[in-house]
Amino acid sequence: MNPVSDEHLDSVLIGGREERPIVIMEYDADWPSRFDALALTLKVAIADVALSVEHIGSTSVPGLAAKPIIDILVTVEDVANEDSYLGKLEAAGFVLRVREAGHRMMRTPQIDVHVHVFSAGSPEISNYLDIRDWLRVDDKDRSLYAMTKRNLAQQRWADMNYYAEAKTAVISEILARARLWREGRKVTGN
Repeated sequence: MNPVSDEHLDSVLIGGREERPIVIMEYDADWPSRFDALALTLKVAIADVALSVEHIGSTSVPGLAAKPIIDILVTVEDVANEDSYLGKLEAAGFVLRVREAGHRMMRTPQIDVHVHVFSAGSPEISNYLDIRDWLRVDDKDRSLYAMTKRNLAQQRWADMNYYAEAKTAVISEILARARLWREGRKVTGN
């Protein structure tokens, strides 16, 4: 997402800002199978336009504490071409929550699944995949990220997007190491 402000959120959130407690729980071994079932639903719904469907976010990293929300990355040719996927995802039970340049986010009515839709080639795709894959192999950054999330979850947030933005510095630090690792270079500083 772009830098968060009330004005920005009011322009991109469908349904307005939501104040909800942030709950971080220990890793649940059922999260991958939940993703698998959801991925099948998504692939059936938008088989003609989905270029990829990936499990991202903390629930995709074994051993990482997380909000119990399955994050999914769907890549399509052109995210702005909503006619090619939006109605199909709505028919599959997902509700549009975020509409911003280059990104759509849909979720379940139970708010336990977030489907992030990006155009092929969007830099966010490699960011999500690099950090996911790095956290799967690096204990130190996985612990750093879990500690950061737990500390921030103790605060009150006017919207979950403010909590997400508060993690930006740590995520940027971890992502820098993830990129070095992805390039096969030596990782230092963790």
